[in-house]
Amino acid sequence: MKENEIQDELTSIRSLMERSSKFISLSGLSGVLAGIYALIGAALGYKIIYGSGGFFSYREYVMADVNRQPMSLYTLILIALAVLVASIVTGVVLTFRKAKKKGQPVWGNTSRQLLFNMAVPLFTGGALMLVLINRGYFGVVASASLIFYGLALVNASIFTFKDVRYLGICDIFLGLLAGLLPGYGLLFWAIGFGVLHIVYGSIMYLKYDR
Repeated sequence: MKENEIQDELTSIRSLMERSSKFISLSGLSGVLAGIYALIGAALGYKIIYGSGGFFSYREYVMADVNRQPMSLYTLILIALAVLVASIVTGVVLTFRKAKKKGQPVWGNTSRQLLFNMAVPLFTGGALMLVLINRGYFGVVASASLIFYGLALVNASIFTFKDVRYLGICDIFLGLLAGLLPGYGLLFWAIGFGVLHIVYGSIMYLKYDR
């Protein structure tokens, strides 16, 4: 067997091993749409939290006003849940479509491991956020959401594209900044879940979906 043929065989084997150990059906377009949903949610949240005031002014006291107005708090929670559900549904639909197009299985050992590694930090972070909201610590809720979401992505990146890890690290960094500047939590949340998702999704689409 010629050297070129051996090299081709090794390349094919490595490709098969990569496909069996990595979940590669994630859709870049779903990341773009999730980012758009997040920006829409942030815009709605802005109207509730800041009203007609300046976005970049330090407005931690506004959160105290939200705490005294339960309807505003419930509206913010509903907006966040709507963004989450829309992102999940879009991600599932587009992932199934991409997998079907490429003839790849969606549900298997690798996808189960990916979901488990994402679920632990996400559910932990969600529980902590409920505690923070119940205690009235609204200023660090955005920080907690970004940090635990970033940890979930880094955890899950072992079983999918390495690009997911970079998004997770960026979200963790933004979450730490949001913790230092709680008055700007909505801004960091919009960047982390909105802008970064659009950038990440665009890169994923150009690299893997075309």
